[in-house]
Amino acid sequence: MSEEIPQSELTLRTVAMPSDVNVNGDIFGGWVLAQMDIASGIVAAARAQGRVTTVAVDAMKFIRPVQVGDVLCVYAFVERVGRTSMAIGLEAWALRRLGGAREKVTEGRFTYVAIDEEGRPRLVPEEGLSKG
Repeated sequence: MSEEIPQSELTLRTVAMPSDVNVNGDIFGGWVLAQMDIASGIVAAARAQGRVTTVAVDAMKFIRPVQVGDVLCVYAFVERVGRTSMAIGLEAWALRRLGGAREKVTEGRFTYVAIDEEGRPRLVPEEGLSKG
């Protein structure tokens, strides 16, 4: 993945707030992880055409800290699709409050399973098929 520009479409944008800081004054890694889970869930649910559940955080790399006031931009994309599961790749970039610079702060890969109304695994539809 390139360091200069995000490698997929923007999925989620949010502002890092003072209530999200750790004892060092940086934004909690868990808060960033939660934003990435939300973004990847959006992409996974769209690809699965229905309910999904996170089953694994396969990779997570914290590159730079996120600061209060930064706009966290999460880019998520489908990396792999199996019978019932899919891997979603992610990049998180911070638009810095001071100076407006854009920096890659985190990257990762989450695995989701498509589930039915009872929470059991179901097949991921072939791409391009519509629900119903």
